[in-house]
Amino acid sequence: MPSSPSPGRPRRLSRAHLRQDFAASLVVFLVALPLCVGVAVASGVPAELGLVTGIVGGLVTGVMRGSSLQVSGPAAGLTVLVLESVRAFGLAGLGVIVLAAGLVQTALGLLRWGRWFRAISLSVVEGMLAGIGLVIVAGQLYAAAGVTAPDGGPARLAALPAALAGALADPRAVASVAVAAGTVLVIVGWPRLPGRAGALPGALVAVLLAGLVTALAGLPVATVRVDGVLAAVRPPDSAAFLLLAEPAVLGAVLAFALIASAESLFSAAAVDRLHDGPRTEYDRELVAQGVGNTLCGLLGALPLTAVIVRSSANVRAGARTRASRVLHGVWLLVFAVLLPGALAHVPLPALAGILVHAGWKLIPFRGIVALWRGHRGEAAVLAATAAAIVAVGMLEGVLVGLGLAVAKAAWEASHLRVDHTDEPPPDGASPSDDDRPPHGVLPPHGAPPAHGEPCPPPHGWPRPPAVGVLRVRLSGGATFLGLPKLLDALEALPRDRPVEVDLSGLHHLDHACRAAMTAWAERHTAAGPHPVRLPPFPDPHAAPAAAPAGP
Repeated sequence: MPSSPSPGRPRRLSRAHLRQDFAASLVVFLVALPLCVGVAVASGVPAELGLVTGIVGGLVTGVMRGSSLQVSGPAAGLTVLVLESVRAFGLAGLGVIVLAAGLVQTALGLLRWGRWFRAISLSVVEGMLAGIGLVIVAGQLYAAAGVTAPDGGPARLAALPAALAGALADPRAVASVAVAAGTVLVIVGWPRLPGRAGALPGALVAVLLAGLVTALAGLPVATVRVDGVLAAVRPPDSAAFLLLAEPAVLGAVLAFALIASAESLFSAAAVDRLHDGPRTEYDRELVAQGVGNTLCGLLGALPLTAVIVRSSANVRAGARTRASRVLHGVWLLVFAVLLPGALAHVPLPALAGILVHAGWKLIPFRGIVALWRGHRGEAAVLAATAAAIVAVGMLEGVLVGLGLAVAKAAWEASHLRVDHTDEPPPDGASPSDDDRPPHGVLPPHGAPPAHGEPCPPPHGWPRPPAVGVLRVRLSGGATFLGLPKLLDALEALPRDRPVEVDLSGLHHLDHACRAAMTAWAERHTAAGPHPVRLPPFPDPHAAPAAAPAGP
């Protein structure tokens, strides 16, 4: 039995692997084709540019090392940002933005910053995807009805019921909505069919059926406009590069680089869990994504990211090496060269239905419920990020989410909990020396003590009862932010009881809390009959204890 490859080492291409990769590449091609076209149309660019980005993702990014099985291409997650950029700066400006974002990604990968993108809060990423999904669904519902969507996320959501209600009175709009709804139903229901038919990509089947029904029934539905791949490719001219001097363009570049990198590397982590082959090399994967986006920018095409839908289809189809994703780019190139006219038969409402389904899948409903049950702070960050993206914009929403995540982490790091337990005295306990009568107090019977001698407790002296220990446990982070809470809890303790402080639950103790606890222990001891047992403070500069040697 051959040994499995070590993580990080690519598999060697054998004949068996080539057969598996060939079959998998066809599956990925069939999944990617309608998505490339649909994302391009939803982004406000010619449909052929989506194919160009898919070809670059296969032939360029697919060849480079990084993640061996994930597939790159135009993604629904960047649709909103691309649409806003095209409206603000035109197609030439989009090319410059994508090119600059690719250079930023390449530089970050060469500087070995790829692994740090995994430090982005998962709630921010899921909130980003949820916000994008809401905007996509709202916008594509207008496209499904054949009406123009208003600008701005809140305006789209507010006017959506009236727009759909008005579409029901227009026969053309009714036909368009019916085609989009049928597309969604086919995508959802097709994988549930028994036998091998369910293995076909539901999106491709839905587009083919929509085109067939539209043509046979003569429905008044708009179709994709085709101008040819070469006519659609328009590299940015020298004048477009002057846009890089505008702050808004630089902000868009950073937004593209951040969101595309985070989505790609999170997708890589998810794909790694689907197979037992080589693990992702995050820095090299970031370089591969950057090189791909640089070339897409030079061609004036859409930005690319790793797409979990195509990647998971690649893994499920039995892909073994990078050859499958490279071949999928070859099939896209062959289609773009030989059959571009076939796109003219694709109904636009069908593409809107594909995007509605894709946007709906971006909203992590189950994740939101699970977060609300276990981590309500994370759920709040997710919801705030999504709401900010819908209300303001992509970049602003992501920045809001990152700010809230940092603030939440700082709060949790400085959150201090003070618990105390009241332990009863043990049975048969005798009072300590502190419980004896003070010097100079006479017993009820007997002679007074000699001068300078303490008064011994004679037989019959009413000794006070023994007292239990108050154990105070501190947990969390003891910083100056929690100092008022700490002092209020400590100063409220009774002064006639012995107190023991437990610091084992603290993961951080700053200088302000050390000094405050020391001063409180001195005051409490001086004011009461029992000393405070305060353990030694941990040395923040001390090296951790060495683990015991194994047998």
